[in-house]
Amino acid sequence: MPTATHSLANPVTARAADCLAGHLGGTLPKVYFGLNGADVVEVAVKLARLATGRDRVIAVRGGFHGKSLGALALTHSPLYRVGLQGCAVDVVHIDPDDPEAVARELATGPAAALVFEPVQGENGAVPLRTDVLRRWCADAGRHGTLVIADEIQCGLRRCGEPSVALAEGLPVDGVLLGKPLGGGVVPLSALVCSERLYAPLAADPFLHSATFGGHPLSCAALPAALGTIEQLAGHGRLLSTLLDTGLDRLRSRHPDTVRAVPGRGLLRGLDLVSPATAGAVVVELAARGLLVSPCLGRPTTVRLLPPLVSTEADLAEALDILDAAVAAAPTP
Repeated sequence: MPTATHSLANPVTARAADCLAGHLGGTLPKVYFGLNGADVVEVAVKLARLATGRDRVIAVRGGFHGKSLGALALTHSPLYRVGLQGCAVDVVHIDPDDPEAVARELATGPAAALVFEPVQGENGAVPLRTDVLRRWCADAGRHGTLVIADEIQCGLRRCGEPSVALAEGLPVDGVLLGKPLGGGVVPLSALVCSERLYAPLAADPFLHSATFGGHPLSCAALPAALGTIEQLAGHGRLLSTLLDTGLDRLRSRHPDTVRAVPGRGLLRGLDLVSPATAGAVVVELAARGLLVSPCLGRPTTVRLLPPLVSTEADLAEALDILDAAVAAAPTP
């Protein structure tokens, strides 16, 4: 029956919520489960607006938060809004390198939430500066603006820690997680948040719901996925160190083709001299047996996402293929 109605609770979902809140240290005690990243972006913004009684949201240039209509408003790139005349959320996008940006925006009027990715995956694996994020969070807190860290791409050890924002000591009201949360097999995402952000949903549990949100099958995978991720965390740090060394060597071998190797942990970018070069590298890599992800928001960058289960031999082979593909790519 819990798969057919949200009027009944089920122990699997309850255990998953308790497991996830504890996994992030227990400072954010409330959990809402969705199916994909955009689901929890939508509910986080909806709850922030209801909890504060404010409409406006502050997001960051270069950020990606999904393609459903509300999440799309927060996503910065106009590429995803072609043919749409507007989105339903009042959003302003700020400069990621400007420590004063949040204070300046809040001086013009209140905002419900500040939403950012600690590492912008779709924008080329670009980490935001911790000092800037710390200032933004402090300014938001002084004005009663809720702070939400979107870690759907960078969380759960992808960038080294269970939560990048919490590891940096940022006073966030919510962390968004997804992708590996269901082991990369079943659809599962989550908003892990404070009592204040969750309050509208606590007052009315049917304020936001989805037919398969918090499904027992998906939630059964969560403790196993988190346990496996933690078992591999030390191995992930080793892979990250080897990847750093390998990408630095690749950049030095091809200085006319590789402009930068941004990123953190196992979320890395290979920034090349032109979109045409990046496209050629992606095709050449596939032909040589290595699948990578392009960055639609930054077409000069190839995104590298080695899984935690990679072996040292896997990584060495991937770096050799990368070297060969970059060497074969045309340059302007």
